[in-house]
Amino acid sequence: MGNINYSETKFLKIKEPTVLKSGKTLPCIDIAYETYGKLNENKDNAILVLHALTGSAHAAYYHKDTNKPGWWDDMIGSGKAFDTDKYFVISSNILGGCYGTTGPASINPETGKQYALDFPVVTIEDIVNVQKKLIDYLGIKKLIVAGGSMGGMQAIEWSIKYPDTVKSTILIATSARLNAQGIAFNAVARNAILTDVNFNNGNYYDKEKTPDSGLSIARMIGHITYLCEEAMYNKFGREFKTTPSFDFGIDFQVESYLAHQGKVFVDRFDANSYLYITKAVDYYDPIKEHGSLEEAFKNTNSRFLVISFSTDWLFTTEQSKQMVNALVKMNKDVSFVELESKCGHDAFLLEFEKQTKIIKSFLKG
Repeated sequence: MGNINYSETKFLKIKEPTVLKSGKTLPCIDIAYETYGKLNENKDNAILVLHALTGSAHAAYYHKDTNKPGWWDDMIGSGKAFDTDKYFVISSNILGGCYGTTGPASINPETGKQYALDFPVVTIEDIVNVQKKLIDYLGIKKLIVAGGSMGGMQAIEWSIKYPDTVKSTILIATSARLNAQGIAFNAVARNAILTDVNFNNGNYYDKEKTPDSGLSIARMIGHITYLCEEAMYNKFGREFKTTPSFDFGIDFQVESYLAHQGKVFVDRFDANSYLYITKAVDYYDPIKEHGSLEEAFKNTNSRFLVISFSTDWLFTTEQSKQMVNALVKMNKDVSFVELESKCGHDAFLLEFEKQTKIIKSFLKG
């Protein structure tokens, strides 16, 4: 047990008002974050890892309170892809989340009650601007950013919005904007929450019954998109749990898996946060914002590494290539690889050995 590293979540309070892209203002913000490794004297060995849809600040090591490993523990640590012997790795919970950073479950200082749906809609741009406040607080001037899925969108925005800060950008299983199919899945997931009989217009925090059913269904929908047909077949096939029940209960193993994922998710996540975060993903579109992907990347000063996975149909290799082509046209330093995987979109959380070799090589460069 002596070799196990433990982490703890820290908090930064931003006391001045933060104006959001919508024009609305948050009077103050708490940022939950964790760090791994040591910041060097020049403060130029920092890597900001950016979590996906339902992640938290707890990216690595074992948390001292829960004794659970971080969501990217296989990638962050001594000798790993993000080597804590060399780098100071930072992870923060996003604005709108429910793991310590201000979100709809937080207390609104103006009312003394949870914000619920009074919380303003936030964007990827807002999320990144709040992360920048944390990086400024830590005194870091130069930074490497890395993220998968929604985390990759944040990394894109970091490279565009703060070109003088970001020196390297690692984009994994992501795209510059969600396609119509992705938006459609998010819309159905939100609808499951919004129509839950216990949703109560978001004001369920002091109620005995909460929108567990809607949130569970939303997570089930999400998990379908995280896998691929081959992964589904390899995991479950058409196998029954036992024998056909001849009713409308859970018969197939894949149904049992989805039901389990929905149940455990309800125990750890907030339904309102799910609404806000999926909306932020839907809205993100630097192509529309800047006129083209080339114009979006025009002023970046970063080296780029883009990694896609062969069976990811949520953020496809084709979408990754669109970013790579735009970067090439703008004469940016970009490396690209498509990794073979049977894991679908979840590969960025599972295929750590393949990613480690590529990321280590890129960081050496």
